[in-house]
Amino acid sequence: MEFRYLGNSGLKISAISYGNWITHGSQVEEDAANACVKRALDLGITTFDTADVYAGTRAEAVMGRALAGVPRESIEVFTKVYWPTGGGVNDRGLSRKHIMHSIDASLKRLKMDHVDLYQAHRFDVETPLEETMLAFADIVRQGKSLYIGVSEWDADQITRGAALARELHVPLISNQPQYSMLWRVIEQEVIPASHDVGMSQIVWSPMAQGVLTGKYLPGQPPPEGSRATDELSGKSFISRWLNDDVLTKVQQLKPIAQQAGITMAQMSIAWTLQNKNVASAIVGATRPEQLDDNVKASGVVLDADTLKAIDKVLADTIISDPRKTESPKTRP
Repeated sequence: MEFRYLGNSGLKISAISYGNWITHGSQVEEDAANACVKRALDLGITTFDTADVYAGTRAEAVMGRALAGVPRESIEVFTKVYWPTGGGVNDRGLSRKHIMHSIDASLKRLKMDHVDLYQAHRFDVETPLEETMLAFADIVRQGKSLYIGVSEWDADQITRGAALARELHVPLISNQPQYSMLWRVIEQEVIPASHDVGMSQIVWSPMAQGVLTGKYLPGQPPPEGSRATDELSGKSFISRWLNDDVLTKVQQLKPIAQQAGITMAQMSIAWTLQNKNVASAIVGATRPEQLDDNVKASGVVLDADTLKAIDKVLADTIISDPRKTESPKTRP
């Protein structure tokens, strides 16, 4: 397993991290979740990402139980705050009230006294940024989180947040965006802004919800049991890729992966890790053996010819301009 520094900090995380957005507490039973976490640990994954909103708060609890007994200093545990976790008017957003309640609730579910990274799951346009950053700074000073990060913030929001973090002397070190061979929106503005302020990316959906594995075929219905057939597994999100044009192009990537001696999944993960501002790519699993394939992407370097061949195949299907796309709001 390759390890990379997260932002301009001394924290190293595994280049492949394990996330439980649509698995723990919803798509898979707890025994299967435990087996996946155990396999992740056995394969050298030390970084685990979750959020309070996943599976209606159940995902954090499952993650906490799965990691029980693992030496705390040997793993990095990340969680997030922003999306609604209750019916109250203050059970959402990045107000001081919601953040302070949420960190305590997350730690209780995780059965931990601190997380390594606490992330703002989106930018809150209804709360002053100063209020949000001060609350995060207080959480760090209280020892409830060692570092702070954000998720799906745009370049301006990152720049403004980082300026306040410097004033407050709090380590804001990461952004968690969507990023894949098909979705490259962060390349134009977010990555340069992040680099300038000492932040790096922890990317989600490096395989475009499984589309880049090649298992979805043009002209055919999605495989039964796949994310495309499961409302709890991001069906509304994956639908943007389920058209014959995209799926045909993805099938044309297969000989490129074969030529490189790797699987389609490994190629898609390795592609995201090729960007030096990416510290880790998040993968999920419903079965332990899925991780065996994914983890082999760590350390894989795609040569220039492979990268050019990928770009040539996907040329007119790549989404890259942040001004011409909608924010990926379907994934909490």
